[in-house]
Amino acid sequence: MISIAIIGGAGYIGGELLRLLLGHPEAEVVAVSSTRLAGRRVDGDHPNLRGRTPLTYVEPGAVPEVDVMFFTGSGLDDVDGRAELRQRAKIVFDLSSDLRLGDPELFRFHYGREHPTPELLGTATPGLPELHREQLRVAELVSVPGCMATAATLALMPLARAGLIEPAVTVDGRVGSSGSGASAGEMNLHAERSGVLRLFAPLNHRHQAEISAFTGLEVKMTATGVDAVRGVQAVARTTAKPGTTEAAIRAAYRKAYADEPFVRVVAQKRGNYRLPEPKILLGSNYCEVGFAFDPDSGQLLAVGALDNLVKGGAGNAVQSLNIRMGWAEDTGLTFTGLHPM
Repeated sequence: MISIAIIGGAGYIGGELLRLLLGHPEAEVVAVSSTRLAGRRVDGDHPNLRGRTPLTYVEPGAVPEVDVMFFTGSGLDDVDGRAELRQRAKIVFDLSSDLRLGDPELFRFHYGREHPTPELLGTATPGLPELHREQLRVAELVSVPGCMATAATLALMPLARAGLIEPAVTVDGRVGSSGSGASAGEMNLHAERSGVLRLFAPLNHRHQAEISAFTGLEVKMTATGVDAVRGVQAVARTTAKPGTTEAAIRAAYRKAYADEPFVRVVAQKRGNYRLPEPKILLGSNYCEVGFAFDPDSGQLLAVGALDNLVKGGAGNAVQSLNIRMGWAEDTGLTFTGLHPM
């Protein structure tokens, strides 16, 4: 049994980490921090956990030394405090955007500020098991990718590895309101969010840099907020190289994911769920990927879908933890999702 602390446990990602880790047979959550809510019970903000834990929030400074620590929010405005906390754990998982990019210039372009500790960029192992499983087995610092970056990367990676597509790719990411976090402000009020299709990042969404780094493709990305609470769907428009066949595309996906426990290939000719969509994945750690192809024009559409809080965040972190500790990858992650919803 390993000891775990969650730094910043009051938000949606913190709640998902708690939900997953409280049911994990090899993990014990010993501390959950929140500066704003210190002293209050964690199930006050996460009512789905009522009866599952007596934990109360503590100040970050009161977090003890543990085996594993999860950060759910940025530490860029308290560099010294974050560094001190990292010293209290043998292994650290960072679910914020702080360490996702390896290039300080890219970070400044996408986040509009200088990174205060650029020497840390490129030092974390990406928490994407399908691409970095061997590195995760020995990692001590892990940076979990963004939710839309994960969906798009898993949809595009087989095509890129097989050399089936041209490098220029356009990604349209769609995400529910929980993707903005629990304190997103006025724009996420029900009166403002309900019924919308809000194109909140029409150009150069920050996840495009992550997708480019993972796949080697030239990615441009937009992002739209949709009328849902959970869920991500990433639709990537590409062009197949001359001579590419549908059989070769399908074979590339099957080869890439034949042994992956949490990626399912969905590209069917009929039925209600012919291509990936997040509804049936909510609460699960699954990502579904698929494609549509027009051999006459060469247009190739790659699609990925997942729950932004699970496979797009907390679930990816727990899966990476399982790999790091040598446990079965699906430990604590066997929930399949619900249908109908």
